[in-house]
Amino acid sequence: MSKDINIQPLGNRVLVKPQEIEEKTPGGLVIPPSASDEKKPSFGTVIKLGKGKDKEGKVLKFDVKVGDLIYFKKYSPEEIEVNEEEVYILDAEDILAIAK
Repeated sequence: MSKDINIQPLGNRVLVKPQEIEEKTPGGLVIPPSASDEKKPSFGTVIKLGKGKDKEGKVLKFDVKVGDLIYFKKYSPEEIEVNEEEVYILDAEDILAIAK
């Protein structure tokens, strides 16, 4: 990220920079990810973690760390714009896998 993100996710939430995949048609045309909601990214890089507490105040341990490339439920994240960059906030339980 080019600028420092001045947002702190709360509780068991994770801040993610989405990774977009460009598709090419057989003729070589590049289709940008924003051309279709079906192409909405479902993976990205973890950039910040919440405090790791649930609603009752119980401390939770995150299975991910900053810098991990993760896969998450496609329609679960909240999309926000920070410093003119799109980022996602999602619950830790919506993370499906870590790319190795």
